[in-house]
Amino acid sequence: MDTPKNLYRYRLEKEPATHVKPGGSTREASAKQFPVSQGIAGVSMRLAPGGMRELHWHANAAEWGFVVKGCVRTTCLHPDGSSYIDTFNPGDVWYFPRGYGHSIQCLGPGECHFILIFDNGYFSEDHTFSITDWLSRTPAGIAAQSLGVGADVVAKLPKGEVYFAGPGPIPNDVSPYAAPRHDPALLSTHRYPLMAQQPRRSPGGGTQRTVTVDEFPISATMAGSVLEIEPGGMRDLHWHPGADEWQYYLEGSAEMAVFLAEGSVVMNEFEQGDVGYAPMGTGHYIKNTGGGLLRVLVGFNNGRYQANDLSAWISSNPPDVISTNLGLPMDDVRKLPTAEHFFVRGTA
Repeated sequence: MDTPKNLYRYRLEKEPATHVKPGGSTREASAKQFPVSQGIAGVSMRLAPGGMRELHWHANAAEWGFVVKGCVRTTCLHPDGSSYIDTFNPGDVWYFPRGYGHSIQCLGPGECHFILIFDNGYFSEDHTFSITDWLSRTPAGIAAQSLGVGADVVAKLPKGEVYFAGPGPIPNDVSPYAAPRHDPALLSTHRYPLMAQQPRRSPGGGTQRTVTVDEFPISATMAGSVLEIEPGGMRDLHWHPGADEWQYYLEGSAEMAVFLAEGSVVMNEFEQGDVGYAPMGTGHYIKNTGGGLLRVLVGFNNGRYQANDLSAWISSNPPDVISTNLGLPMDDVRKLPTAEHFFVRGTA
């Protein structure tokens, strides 16, 4: 099978930004830009202090967000009429189900950067339902009647989609624009503090923090992880039976290969800002090829996390099965893994 070498890598942060406005900018990796990414799309979004991704909703995908840098505030409306306001810092995750109206605003003092992951590879930020787009395309009399205002107020509304609003005033505890304050909870309906979680540590030299629907009940269709891998180490050969895997390389450099069966393996080199993809059921690994820590954000289009590791598979079979299957003498079979590794250290 002849497979293009760069099929499973997309250099997202090297692409030109879109929707560039004073309030913010985006870079998108949907199936349109990254054709192999059929099941998951992603967006790298930056907002200026006070900049706002305007009130909007997505009709064809849920949104899972991870804050890389800065502080943001979100608002969200549920179909039952309840509403939620949350503040997020680096390492925090949010989730908005398909069709839920929401907004995102940078609280400063500097720029904020976050990664958005969607459970539909053909999702596009260009096809989002925005409040300014809707109102500007609605007859003025209808808009005035719905909003309960006069025609003079409607005439002041934007004449098209704003997309990024502001920058506007940054709310704070004493601002008249601030929402009513309450004691903030570590976990809320739409917020999960992923990097505050105690990590899963492996003798192989790495950590994994994972959030699923079990820890974050509203996130019914998506789960996510942050992997930290020591220099020379690797995430063991494995596959996911129930989800595609979308990777955003937060820090460091790596090698990742996807096994497609029929004698086909595609290997790529990755660096900070790159996106990788492993379709559901395909074998893959991630190896740290740099001199420092490798950090990878991983998103899955399934609320449950499942993985089958090669080390667990080999160690769970009788030695004679492995000997016959791999054509190895028993002395060599005894050198193979006797338990799941998850992470594997580099050789000296």
